[in-house]
Amino acid sequence: MSGGSTSGGSTESVPSFRELGLSAASLKALAHVKYETPSLIQAAFIPQALSGRDCIGQARTGTGKTASFCLPILEKIDSDHSAVQALVLTPTRELSAQVAAECEKLAYTRPVKLACCVGGKLINRQIEEIRRGAQIVIGTPGRVIDLQTRGVLVLNDLKIIVLDEADRMLDIGFRPDIEKILRRCPTERQTLLLSATLPGPVERLAQRYMQNPLRVDVSQNQVAVETVDQYYITVDRDRKLTTLARLLYEERPRQAIVFCRTKRGADSLHNRLSRRLPHVAAIHGDLAQNVRDRVMKQFRDGTVRLLIATDVVGRGIDVTGVSHIINYDVPEDCDDYVHRIGRTGRLSGEAGFAFTFITPEEGDQLTNIEIRINKLLPQYQFTDFEPVRSRPARPPASAVIPPSPPSSVVTSFAVEEDDWAIL
Repeated sequence: MSGGSTSGGSTESVPSFRELGLSAASLKALAHVKYETPSLIQAAFIPQALSGRDCIGQARTGTGKTASFCLPILEKIDSDHSAVQALVLTPTRELSAQVAAECEKLAYTRPVKLACCVGGKLINRQIEEIRRGAQIVIGTPGRVIDLQTRGVLVLNDLKIIVLDEADRMLDIGFRPDIEKILRRCPTERQTLLLSATLPGPVERLAQRYMQNPLRVDVSQNQVAVETVDQYYITVDRDRKLTTLARLLYEERPRQAIVFCRTKRGADSLHNRLSRRLPHVAAIHGDLAQNVRDRVMKQFRDGTVRLLIATDVVGRGIDVTGVSHIINYDVPEDCDDYVHRIGRTGRLSGEAGFAFTFITPEEGDQLTNIEIRINKLLPQYQFTDFEPVRSRPARPPASAVIPPSPPSSVVTSFAVEEDDWAIL
């Protein structure tokens, strides 16, 4: 792909928001939401996006990519013109809502109208928001195409389109929809693409639909989040549930997400956990949107402390209080591992923890993950508890032995209610 590239430097060289070329209105909004120092991706990406050229931003999950494109969008919007001027595509309904909330916060000083257009919500309300003069539309590809087909979403005045979490959108089969939308956009437009990873399909999409894009890469060739302590646990398949109960008992997470590979698996695990533990919920693509919204609200406000999730909705979970990620099922794709563990380690100054259950026959998948993140994961071992009957996948020399748990050792799923309490 042609076009330049730039890499982010150390945190010592990060400029202030005032040095990025933002207007006084944006600086006032940033002060209002108490954003003091730009992240690496914000510092590197915002000036390039403000120049008007097409840009590809690559940064690890949880590094502030949303503000990196929301601020340039807001700088370009003509608030006196009541036509759609910016379109943001995301892979999930939850992520669309999250982006819309961030954009609305950053639009504090501007009379800008937004519409969040996703499936599972009343389309008539979204139609009304667009007809009332929404200048920024944020949504999922399927609903955006629906609104275009109805003749409601007209993009003749579009100035900028953003493909957020592009790798995930292609992973879950949105490429035909994305291409259909891009073909309906004006040729003279700015295209911004943001992603944690840039696999071949994303590169090819950029080559076809972007004009000489500048690539801004602050991933620093380390796709695993620095602030996350990562471990694997060798476990027999029929001991996964007991092992999860013991892990929760020993770790006492403030808030945790447990990732399952399938919707059925998430429901099954939720049903079994919720009988024994309080504050547990599940979220996946088959749930009604109002249920998903309610679960996410409860998770964000701390009412739900243990969330069982699938990868499809995992990208829309951006909650700073998540202390632990548990991969109950090892992800099929190594990039999914990167995105899963990026849900934790987001509180300033606090590390996150990620644990991946590996059955004895899944050793190759663990190796693939380690190759992807360029790091060997240590094995986590319990005290007085064996999650696997067969020999461990690796020699115990690499094992990490945690501090001894309280004297009342739990070796089954008969967990007392206060075993989920914060120590």
